[in-house]
Amino acid sequence: MHEKKETLRLEILKTLEGKSRIDLGELAVLLGVGQTDVANEIAEMEQEKIICGYHTLIDWDKAGVEKVTALIEVRVTPQRNRGFDRIAERIYNYPEVYAVYLISGSYDLLVTLEGKTLKEVSKFVSEKLSPIDEVISTATHFILKKYKDHGTVMVPRKESERMLVTP
Repeated sequence: MHEKKETLRLEILKTLEGKSRIDLGELAVLLGVGQTDVANEIAEMEQEKIICGYHTLIDWDKAGVEKVTALIEVRVTPQRNRGFDRIAERIYNYPEVYAVYLISGSYDLLVTLEGKTLKEVSKFVSEKLSPIDEVISTATHFILKKYKDHGTVMVPRKESERMLVTP
């Protein structure tokens, strides 16, 4: 029974990750189980923080909204007995910060930041991020164009360039 529940949970998660707005009835039919079972499993996974949230991916350029996204690599000195957690928490509590990841390589943290202008993002880095005592260095990369985001292709697919041949 436990294995069956785990399999159901994994199938629900895989489906929701790709199509979070799917109707519960449709999901139940797709998985071959009752709608109540699906609803209960989703509620449990939300409570257990397995499902952390639901997000809508928006192409802000097409919506006519000026927005700048930057990826900031941050090298830090980890705290004794706390590692990177305290520093990461301090950074992710800024409202401008979209995401913070502990990464491998020459930098320790990858911070995703959104702002209205390049100047606003630069000001955040120079006035809020860089002055943190544990921050050794930063490298800022601005996103110029999104081709694919969260598994979704953001640019229109080109029609085939082959000529249509008719008899």
